[in-house]
Amino acid sequence: MNHLIILPILIPLLVGALLLVLPSHERLKRTLSVLAVLALVPLALLLLQQADEGPLRVYALGGWRPPFGIVLMLDRLNALLLLAAAVLGSAVAIYAVRGDDRLGPRFHALLQFQMLGINGSFLTGDLFNLFVFFEILLIASYALLLHGGGAERVRAGLHYVILNLTGSALFLIALGLIYGVSGTLNMADLSARAAAASGDRVPLLAAAGLLLLLVFALKAALLPLHFWLPRAYAAASAPAAALFAIMTKVGIYAILRVCTLIFGDDAGELANLAQAWLWPLALATVALGALGALAADSLQKLLAYLVLISAGTLLAAVAIGTPEAHAAALYYLLHSTWVAGGLFLLADLIARQRGSRGATLVPGAALEHPGLLGALFFFGAVAVVGLPPLSGFLGKLLLLRAAPSVALWSVLLLGGFAALLALSRAGSTLFWRVGTSSLDSAELDRGRLFATVLLLAGCLLLVVLAEPLLAYTEAAAAQLHDPAAYRAILQEGRP
Repeated sequence: MNHLIILPILIPLLVGALLLVLPSHERLKRTLSVLAVLALVPLALLLLQQADEGPLRVYALGGWRPPFGIVLMLDRLNALLLLAAAVLGSAVAIYAVRGDDRLGPRFHALLQFQMLGINGSFLTGDLFNLFVFFEILLIASYALLLHGGGAERVRAGLHYVILNLTGSALFLIALGLIYGVSGTLNMADLSARAAAASGDRVPLLAAAGLLLLLVFALKAALLPLHFWLPRAYAAASAPAAALFAIMTKVGIYAILRVCTLIFGDDAGELANLAQAWLWPLALATVALGALGALAADSLQKLLAYLVLISAGTLLAAVAIGTPEAHAAALYYLLHSTWVAGGLFLLADLIARQRGSRGATLVPGAALEHPGLLGALFFFGAVAVVGLPPLSGFLGKLLLLRAAPSVALWSVLLLGGFAALLALSRAGSTLFWRVGTSSLDSAELDRGRLFATVLLLAGCLLLVVLAEPLLAYTEAAAAQLHDPAAYRAILQEGRP
């Protein structure tokens, strides 16, 4: 049995538990936390290599064979997402140890549990355990959102908690309905049973499937379930907001996994169950994100609406349903996760040099380091908008080539244009419409700067490694569109 598959879950679980019981020793806790998330990067690369060897790998917890036991599975899709989460988590931990972790208690334990929930959501092969890992990451995110306190964070947290608790209740209802009708929650087993469903079982499974779509759409902040995200992301501390950049991607991943494996083309009467809903949801989310970005009154809110645009763009690729579109979506997912995380950290660096004005989009004092911060802002803006030669341009180009649709072209291009206008307005306000003197208290910590550059540099890395990465994403999409390979693990009955 390949025990490497469970390590992305065990490492943050054990380290997070250890951080809760260790005595108050700041340096030790920081060291353990940073080492734990850094260890996930080479581990993710190793799992990426193993996944690229071809066959699906399964880890049966306790030795119980599927579909009766709890299983983890490793394929090209979740191996890539593990890498995205590990890099993002590493940058967040490095940024936080420069002082942001002191804003409240237990930051590093919460960070580990957040990574546990994210990694577990990607690796699980069972819908019930997807619910369990969702709850772990959500509980950790509740506390991370409130980290540092403040009235605005409490208000944002209240909406965030209520909506996600409602989603969790709907998730349990959907799982109970699925288990009552099919007798299983193992994704591969459910795929086979959904394809063979007939009679009165079909509408019940369809209702459960649409409930799952509703829950995952809430996690991904898709229209009209998006309104918790802008306020929550804008209110959170910089490390928490950067880590939240992957939260919507967990929802998109769940939609992609369920729509291809369980309700895909060969699901019989349930084939492409949610397809009619995904396309309008995606286009409306992109349009709303563009309008929100234009109306944002702070840099953090602007970035939050850009996260909505990326979520809608990814859902559009899922809705298209072809392997080419899904391959393009995986490349764009890596890009959008890292650049969004880097820009949230950069927004905090800029805010620290503007005193009481923070990152609000109003004229203020001159920045002490306008050249460096301005260059990073310009770099991030080019990447987000999708201008050459950075990864945003390549990702959007791949999406447009995969879908010769006037609707998608119009919305994506208009969304990109709106993002360009919003970021141009923000840049001119923050860097040009300034006073003649800077604040004496302005700071630019090198550790924070390193973490920010680390994430933004991913845009260049994705371009340099575009050829092998695109080959990998194409293979991942092809594997995703072969449900028989996933069902085969039931016949094998062993990892």
